[in-house]
Amino acid sequence: MPFDAPDKSKNPDYKDKIQISKQCTNKAITEIMTMEVVGIDESTSIEDTLELIGKYRFHNFPVVDKDYRLKGEIDQNIILELLFHNRLPSSSHTHLTAVRSLGEDAKSIMIPHPLTVSHDTSLCEAVDMILKHNINHVWVIDNKDKLIGVVTKHDIINEAYRTGKKD
Repeated sequence: MPFDAPDKSKNPDYKDKIQISKQCTNKAITEIMTMEVVGIDESTSIEDTLELIGKYRFHNFPVVDKDYRLKGEIDQNIILELLFHNRLPSSSHTHLTAVRSLGEDAKSIMIPHPLTVSHDTSLCEAVDMILKHNINHVWVIDNKDKLIGVVTKHDIINEAYRTGKKD
């Protein structure tokens, strides 16, 4: 346990103090989402994609078209598979990894159809999706499928803590 972390075992009522689960239906996802999202154009070369990923320390990158509509995402697993394809265990050599290893642009290596929420989604709905699918984030889109932000588990935890501290 880190030295600066309070010992919650001596304070078992902390769950009662943080009541975000009762208030999350009234909180819009746009109130807590991160809007500074670095998108990768679907036509970006693999080399330029790798350069962008090296420049920004995110775990996932949205792949967008010229109108910033979300088309897919590239995660760190895909990048590791590309860079270390020869080190993959034979059980991981699938048709998909072979196709990705021959890819020439972001579109050819992305995961299509990432999980998204609408800009008018409540925080509770986003939490339900994240927990149900055991994912770390959801992309936030407007009513034209344009990417407007991302909500991560970290964002949600911070909001729960801030809300609990206000009460």
